[in-house]
Formats: sequence, C-alpha cells, structure tokens
Amino acid sequence: MTEAKIKSALIQLHAGIKNSDGPAISAALAEIEALHAAHRAELTPQLDHFLTGRSYAKALAYLGGGAELAARPASPPGGCGGGHA
Repeated sequence: MTEAKIKSALIQLHAGIKNSDGPAISAALAEIEALHAAHRAELTPQLDHFLTGRSYAKALAYLGGGAELAARPASPPGGCGGGHA
C-alpha cells in the first residue's frame, strides 16, 4: 500500500515537471518526503536508497512506472552519484 502511494506521488511529480507546474511539483515532493519519512523502515533497501538520494526517476522505474518516463526522464542521467564524465 505504501509503495502504491509513493508511486502515485512520483507520477504526480513527473507530470508536474512535464507541465512546468510548480504547485504540483511542490505538493508531490512534500507527499514523497512525508511517505518516505513515515514508512522508511518498511521499504526495500533499494527503494529507500533511491528516495534518500532523490533519484525519483529511478524510484518510479523500480516501482514499475517506467512508461511514465519514456518521453522525458524527471531527473538527469547519472543520478545517485554515478555517470560522472
């Protein structure tokens, strides 16, 4: 249930970014952070890692929401400290 709520908030975040909707972005970020803080202990280590690192595109892909990211990712490539050029 918690993962479904996180996935929904991540989809809302992606839509807000895609539409340049500041209030939607702020609301989605607040929801993601609140859910992460309240349910961190019950999340898988990988999902916790993505949310802690604010790798929201990776978190959404992990939760099976990859189709939402097909057109344009919500975060730049190389998140989580990888991919340095």
